[in-house]
Amino acid sequence: MAGKRSAGLLLFRRGGGTGADVGDGDGFEVLLAHMGGPLWARRDAGAWSVPKGEYVPPEEARDAARREFAEELGLPPPDGRYVPLGEARQSGGKTVTVWAVESDLDPDRIVPGTFEMEWPRGSGVTRAFPEIDRVAWFPPEAAAERVVAGQRVFLERLAAHLRGKTPD
Repeated sequence: MAGKRSAGLLLFRRGGGTGADVGDGDGFEVLLAHMGGPLWARRDAGAWSVPKGEYVPPEEARDAARREFAEELGLPPPDGRYVPLGEARQSGGKTVTVWAVESDLDPDRIVPGTFEMEWPRGSGVTRAFPEIDRVAWFPPEAAAERVVAGQRVFLERLAAHLRGKTPD
């Protein structure tokens, strides 16, 4: 299997939002994570992602999605029915696999993992930054404006699933 692979969980909750109609008149919201570190600090559009991370087979994608959720948010992955939303290839070449799971999560409870990088660039100083600096609930339209372009397809597939149509 060539190329980098990543897997994640897209949490959703019904009602309460102003999201797209899902057939019964109730909207839904999705939980997105804002990428951490100085390169993303002042960005909003295209700076949010499904909580996910890389894995290498033979690790199974769903196991990796659950592991990465725990690592990135510092909380156990939710129980519930995992709805496969398939794969998408991002512009950088990475293949992302996502499952949706209905759950409610308080964004104030996250305890993000960290990564290290030289900052400022060329300074020789290594600093630690959170992998994600915040999470938030968004209705589909607002999520589509913020999420990395290559992940919008997962929002569309989730909306189709909630309307009773099979995802692509």
